Amino acid sequence: MNAPASLPAADSLRAALSGLLDGIPARQAGQAVERLIGHYRGATPTDAPILRDRADVAAYAAYRMPATFEAVHAALLAFADAVPGWAPGSHVDVGGGTGAAAWAVSATWDGQRPVTVLDWAAPALDLGRELAAGHPALRGARWERARIGSTLTLEPADLVTVSYVLNELTAADRAALVDAAAGAARAVVIVEPGTPDGYARMIEARDRLVAAGFRVAAPCPHSASCPIVPGTDWCHFSARVSRSSLHRQIKGGTLAYEDEKFSYVAATRLPVTPAPARVVRKPQIRKGQVLLDLCETDPALNRTTVTKRHGALYRAARDTDWGDPWPPRSAQD
Repeated sequence: MNAPASLPAADSLRAALSGLLDGIPARQAGQAVERLIGHYRGATPTDAPILRDRADVAAYAAYRMPATFEAVHAALLAFADAVPGWAPGSHVDVGGGTGAAAWAVSATWDGQRPVTVLDWAAPALDLGRELAAGHPALRGARWERARIGSTLTLEPADLVTVSYVLNELTAADRAALVDAAAGAARAVVIVEPGTPDGYARMIEARDRLVAAGFRVAAPCPHSASCPIVPGTDWCHFSARVSRSSLHRQIKGGTLAYEDEKFSYVAATRLPVTPAPARVVRKPQIRKGQVLLDLCETDPALNRTTVTKRHGALYRAARDTDWGDPWPPRSAQD
């Protein structure tokens, strides 16, 4: 889902991050990022904050915040498309660290709203508060330390986001967190890495939300069980992330971008109009035809072929990207 970022928020975030590594040698920053990514991608839940100090937080935020922002923003755009005309009046970001999801919410819906970011790493919250001071929609956000797990209680909110958090928790704590979100919010958006394990955690959370009475707004065109046979495949999408000089300083390489793979579910108690189908693989564009792999309302996974004889629909298919709804709303009018 390569939806463009909201430029003011994306640019503002990039500017806020630009000075984070001043005075920190590139090699040291790169080593910190590699260590921290190893922790986050690991399979063992942790009992202590992974981000231990200012240097850890600065290195990780400089590298990961843009990617987290783009992934969460893409998920929120898909959700907003399914609930047109609605905007959250309040937002709680659970395990939000330095606040990438809070920035993504501000990029999706205009205006200001009460925002609370919860995390158990005090250095991450401190840095998040500093970064947000330059963004009008987030200057009044609350940054609160909280243990994310079975003892967590959440205040009522229109929207609760949980991004790249579930991997850090035990199965019992994951279930408790999703239940707490379902009990507090009108809408819940969960984003996980676009890996088989990340997808499995997302599906587990999706099932709990549906059982709690939520309807899936995105990416699925239905709230029934996922049609993917467990262990055979996984549902994930891609967000394009511009690589700043800061990225290249940390990770090396020359490309101006990288692709962030992610899985997500956006569910709500609100009335929803989900997509008729969702493109779940990169479209294959061939001479005179476009092959689209779709998750459909049935629910089922099917491939459809759109050819030149379909006219406007064919032109729409050539512009359709991985993660987009199908057919686009413009083609349904």
